[in-house]
Amino acid sequence: MKAAKSEFQRTNPNLCGADDLIRLNDLTVHNKIGDTEVMSKKKLQRLAELETFPNVFQLQKELQGNWNRLVFKNSNPITLELACGKGEYSLAMARKFPQRNFIGIDIKGARIWRGAKTAMDEQLINVAFLRTYIDHLPEYFLQDEVEEIWILFPDPYVKKSKENKRLTSSSFLKRYQQIIKTDGLVHLKTDDNQLFQFTLETLMQQGAKIIFRTSDLYSEDLPDEILNEKTFYEKMHLANKKTIKYVKFILK
Repeated sequence: MKAAKSEFQRTNPNLCGADDLIRLNDLTVHNKIGDTEVMSKKKLQRLAELETFPNVFQLQKELQGNWNRLVFKNSNPITLELACGKGEYSLAMARKFPQRNFIGIDIKGARIWRGAKTAMDEQLINVAFLRTYIDHLPEYFLQDEVEEIWILFPDPYVKKSKENKRLTSSSFLKRYQQIIKTDGLVHLKTDDNQLFQFTLETLMQQGAKIIFRTSDLYSEDLPDEILNEKTFYEKMHLANKKTIKYVKFILK
């Protein structure tokens, strides 16, 4: 049975693809009223500015397989930060590792604006931002184009009915396999024990190789210096006395 069209689809007949939800995300900002009007204008301004930022890419699928050639102008390894928000980790890694390329990925344009603006202000040429949904990654990257993936404090989607939305569910792991190099590393940091246990179980089912895991990251010596970097949300979780879980693995 053919699904009925939404009000948005009826009023915007030329926008029907999943990526067009990006435009829907932008259009809904126009509908804010009352106390949020000022915030909406600020968001609209930032969304407009994104179109002019040289380090932000939206709906540009021609970059698939061409990130190093067209964007970074080098052959350095590429690391992705998924659901990057304001790109704090991408920026930290770009500062620390100038011989690597970093791409922060998120659907929230106003958040990406902050990371992209900071990168331009600091003249960080080894970091870029891609505005898209995570499940569209294979449309923007070819097999073996990515060397490393970081997933930092993603939405745990606590309801079992939504576990397929978790960024470490089998459906997402299969997408990562389509773009990451053989023996490429994937990292997860989370404060959510349910998500952590779900991830470990899923990795076992998928035959992934777990390189390192801990249910209390800062109770022992860190296996990697970069783990000292903390995002806003991680600092908030630590301030609330939550323990940070971490796992590093290779998809097989």
